[in-house]
Amino acid sequence: MAFIENTRVVSIDRLTTPAELKADLPLGEAAAATVARGRETVRALLTGEDRRMLVIAGPCSIHDAAGALEYAGRLKGLSDELGERLLIVMRAYFEKPRTTVGWKGLINDPCLNGTCDVPAGLRRARELLLAIADLGLPAGTEMLDPIVPQYLSDLVSWASIGARTTESQTHREMASGLSMPVGFKNSTDGNPRAAIDAMVSARGAHHFLGIDARGHSSVVNTTGNPDCHIILRGGANCPNYGPVTVMQTEELMRRAGLPERIVVDCSHANSGKRHELQGHVLRDVLEQRLRGNRSILGVMLESNLHPGNQPLAGGPEGLAYGVSITDACIGWDTTEALLREAHARLA
Repeated sequence: MAFIENTRVVSIDRLTTPAELKADLPLGEAAAATVARGRETVRALLTGEDRRMLVIAGPCSIHDAAGALEYAGRLKGLSDELGERLLIVMRAYFEKPRTTVGWKGLINDPCLNGTCDVPAGLRRARELLLAIADLGLPAGTEMLDPIVPQYLSDLVSWASIGARTTESQTHREMASGLSMPVGFKNSTDGNPRAAIDAMVSARGAHHFLGIDARGHSSVVNTTGNPDCHIILRGGANCPNYGPVTVMQTEELMRRAGLPERIVVDCSHANSGKRHELQGHVLRDVLEQRLRGNRSILGVMLESNLHPGNQPLAGGPEGLAYGVSITDACIGWDTTEALLREAHARLA
């Protein structure tokens, strides 16, 4: 009989199960309290009980745990100082969606050299999320691979579904079972309809294939996730954070029977992929809030210790510390100044 299965598969390597990784790197009481508190405060923002502005700030994609933890320590200090008016969540992204090919994030390739040691990547991601939670700082991440949440979701206070996966049934179903609030980005063409459809879908109950804590293939049955919002990130090289676009998005959400919950991504197409323009977007959002708009809950900032980005040329050797290897980010000094400005203007 001819060989007809796995003809293009080189190997299949068995992973440590979620239960085994969690046993090795358990969630302690202090970290659990941070995660729970982060989820509840984001939910309170979504319902309008909390009037603070949400700020999700951090590297485009984390590639260096030491740099990310230093950033987290700085952000925690700023969060403590500005927490009266800003709810700050650290952007801790470990999976990088790609239009074609390229480095796919710390989980997929933690050594930055194409060896793709996924078990090590999952361990490093969990270690870092534990360290961030132990600081008392809530973390948010993009959920890309549908298996990864079993390994990390107990450490995540907020999650996003990216522009390239918002239309995916798999990701809508996954979001319906996540235990934290979820933001759906508009599609890459800038149209918010796919994200609105995704929110409607994720609020419903679903039954889909996944794995359990022991790594067994399973049918996952969910109740639906009511804690969803849209993320406007621009598209097709055009921004969509202005008052007119926001009003149109509000109308579309109302027609779909959804509460008007909007977060603006200050990066990507909203800043023309020019990191230095993120502050311009943030100030525009602040102005809309100051004029009475309450559907805009907050903003996302791509931010790192140092500004800009750098190429990944085959390995970690020679990389500058604290500089993104994916999208260009604003540096810490700019981040701190912008958040202090937001805090002062929201007085």
